[in-house]
Amino acid sequence: MTLPTGFAAYVTVTAAYWAFMLTDGALRMLVLLHFHTLGFSPVQLAYLFVLYEIAGVVTNLSAGWFAARFGLTTTLYAGLSLQVLALLALAQLDTSWGITASVVFVMLVQGLSGVAKDLTKMSSKSAVKTLAPADSGVLFQWVAVLTGSKNAVKGSGFLLGAMLLAVFGFVSSVLTMAVILFVILVGVLFYMPSGLPAGRKDAKFSEVFSGNRNINWLSASRLFLFGARDVWFVVGVPIYFYAVISDGSDDGNRDAFFLVGTFMAVWTIFYGIIQGWTPRILKVTSQTDTEILAQAKWWVGLLIIVPLLLAALVWLVPEPSRTLTSVIVLGLLVFGGIFAVNSSLHSFLILSFTDAKRVTMDVGFYYMSNAAGRLLGTVLSGFTYQVGGLPMCLSAATVMIGLSWIGTSQLKLQISS
Repeated sequence: MTLPTGFAAYVTVTAAYWAFMLTDGALRMLVLLHFHTLGFSPVQLAYLFVLYEIAGVVTNLSAGWFAARFGLTTTLYAGLSLQVLALLALAQLDTSWGITASVVFVMLVQGLSGVAKDLTKMSSKSAVKTLAPADSGVLFQWVAVLTGSKNAVKGSGFLLGAMLLAVFGFVSSVLTMAVILFVILVGVLFYMPSGLPAGRKDAKFSEVFSGNRNINWLSASRLFLFGARDVWFVVGVPIYFYAVISDGSDDGNRDAFFLVGTFMAVWTIFYGIIQGWTPRILKVTSQTDTEILAQAKWWVGLLIIVPLLLAALVWLVPEPSRTLTSVIVLGLLVFGGIFAVNSSLHSFLILSFTDAKRVTMDVGFYYMSNAAGRLLGTVLSGFTYQVGGLPMCLSAATVMIGLSWIGTSQLKLQISS
């Protein structure tokens, strides 16, 4: 069997993306759980990730132009390098600092990590468009494998972060991840195959803003879709489960670390597996582009039901219990499966709506909206949980999915290749 041209570069980019997302997931869990045990409130925990998401918005807007001007390999290497620096910087955190100094320092380091994450993501996703054969079915499969496997790896990172924190502590865990990612970076620098496009000197920053109606509406839909996930995922659910599991003792905290990290890992791995299976679930090879777009509208409508029912359940049964927690876990896994199909459809549609010349610009703009949604969800996650607990987090998710459905409904039933 002859492998498609560009397949080797696709595999290398995917492997680099895996390595990055493993550290990204582990770092998020390390920061969340470590600072929660130091007494940070839900709002303060959300602040730790705000600059990470703001950096994503700014980075995606400019990274598309940067990649078009200097090439995708440059932005990929830059993303991996900045993450190594962010990990090394975070290891310098001193527990004797006050809360204000700790929050400011971690926010700045997380901002650097946010720049790194979105440089790496934009490079990887754009690479698929340029490397994949000119067939919509193959493009969907390559996108689904990249995004699905990435999320499965990030889920493993959540579990890894919780385990490292419980066993080795904060600083040793961060330094270990920095060393591993540096080794991966060196390997990619020396063994990256050819195939990724070089930059073009005539690329203008103004090209970042798309005049394509479908790309603009899809970006708006993406914003609210990911806001709907992060409004409960970032702070609400981890802290809710921690409160249910831990009795405040060292052993109780350790058990809570493992169980919360395990749930976050299982949820994200399951989400990634479903993303990878989406082409088979939807049978994309036998469907037209118009039918795939119609599927996108149906699946986002289906997603609204899950947080709506969970919010109603937690409002009606406010006292935590093992039964209630089990139902919430199952409900959130259902949410993850349906959410994964929606995310995979979006990842295919953005690459279908764009062309090879504009791909880094359009993907950068699209992931700017993705980052803006994560920022919105992150801020609301801490605020809604502190004000109204988990029910308010899930209610906010329901509203945002409804707004995502409106955006998806505006897409035209025609996809340009």
